[in-house]
Amino acid sequence: MQKDFERHLIRPGETPRLAEVDPADTGDWTKKAARKRLEEIKEQLHSLHELLLAERKHGVLIVLQGLDASGKDGVIKHVADAFNHIACYATAFKVPTKAELAHDFLWRVHAVTPGRGEVALFNRSHYEDVLVQRVDNIVPESVWSKRYDAINNFEQLLVDNGILVLKFMLHISPDEQAERMDSRLADATKHWKFRVDDLATRNKWDAYMAAYDDAIHRCSTPYAPWYVIPADKKWYRNLAIAEVLLAKMRGLEMRWPP
Repeated sequence: MQKDFERHLIRPGETPRLAEVDPADTGDWTKKAARKRLEEIKEQLHSLHELLLAERKHGVLIVLQGLDASGKDGVIKHVADAFNHIACYATAFKVPTKAELAHDFLWRVHAVTPGRGEVALFNRSHYEDVLVQRVDNIVPESVWSKRYDAINNFEQLLVDNGILVLKFMLHISPDEQAERMDSRLADATKHWKFRVDDLATRNKWDAYMAAYDDAIHRCSTPYAPWYVIPADKKWYRNLAIAEVLLAKMRGLEMRWPP
């Protein structure tokens, strides 16, 4: 991976301090160069997925977290289309159903983790249980504070079974979020993406940033790292995530079976 993108990694024990991270950071990249590079990477990701499918020793889990309008759907559309659709799927985690609430918080997540040869993308994830449930006081601190260790153990289990786990926090500014929400309201084809609850979330911005800081600090591990991706510029967001995916999938050192 180019050093340009290593700087987005949150190393074990570090706190991202999101208030100090520039959501509009694009390094030395221009939009034109980034888009050209992204297309090159996508060709390589497609080839790597073919190898992943053939070898059947590894799977890939891509966790996408971020506030509303941060670009989770956009990453799935513009980056994940590099993968073979036969063995690539996305899951969007909504408010837990009655059946899901009757189980532990990881039950619904484990059921849709990737098998060997597969690439899975999570639009939101098990981290909602230490973010939304914390900020909105859905469960007490005595409950959500224990979930960090449970998450780390869960992700270690996945890694021990051959799954590459990569987690991306898409970091946008309040101004950029407001602009994107206005765009959704102005475009009839995007009304379905808007929820009244999105406005309430904006009023809890600082609380969400604190919850993200804690979650990433507690759960960025050597085996399942977190990356904080500046996401105000969609083209840079897509490039940064693609570069990380390329480097980490190459690092699996896969071989064609005899």
